[in-house]
Amino acid sequence: MSSPAEYYKSLPPITKTYATTCFLATVALKLGLYSPWLIALLYDQVFYHFQVWRLFTNFFMLGGFSVNFAIRLLMILRYGVQLEKGVFDRRTADFLWMMISGAFSLLVLSAIPFFWTPFMAVSLVFMLVYVWSREFPNAQISFYGLVSLKAFYLPWVTLALDVIFGSPIMPDLLGIIAGHLFYFLTVLHPLAGGKNYLKTPIHKLVARLRIGAPQVTRGQPVNNVQQESSSGVFRGRSYRLNG
Repeated sequence: MSSPAEYYKSLPPITKTYATTCFLATVALKLGLYSPWLIALLYDQVFYHFQVWRLFTNFFMLGGFSVNFAIRLLMILRYGVQLEKGVFDRRTADFLWMMISGAFSLLVLSAIPFFWTPFMAVSLVFMLVYVWSREFPNAQISFYGLVSLKAFYLPWVTLALDVIFGSPIMPDLLGIIAGHLFYFLTVLHPLAGGKNYLKTPIHKLVARLRIGAPQVTRGQPVNNVQQESSSGVFRGRSYRLNG
């Protein structure tokens, strides 16, 4: 069994960076180093006071230390890792672009008053969960050790539980919408013969920064990656780069 340090070292770069930043943001909040409203998504502050950092920082606030915080962080570490090491293996730029485009779509949605929420880290996590559930729809997962269900239903069951326990559901809904938008534009629409309107434009930047494993050769098929866990074997789809 690997040590915590070995486990942390084994995490893929984008998931590791995002999970670490979310954790450190909560630690700093607990220590009273900043007010959460300093990083909240407040559009009047962005446009009238040029506090543009709010467009980025709101995605790192999962809330204070709590059960919900732990669950969301574990979601990043589980589903983010399985996506980045499986479906997006050697496609770090594509995984990073998924996160960036997802964050952008959430910002656009949140500009609508009905959808506005000050912190969208939970929404971004939910987007990850939704994309994972579409990539591994038949994977059997154990839900809190109580029931087993197919991964396809995970976002909806989690949403239903948030309704039951009185948690805000708007962040969950935003994540599902953003996740479906990404999956539709990059997978479903191209499979139906349409154009991929979200092709990754940052391959050269990621390669220059040497983030993640070297990218596979253009046109080379990426083998399915199988990941064993207590819930079974997950199979990801095969991709052709820039296809």
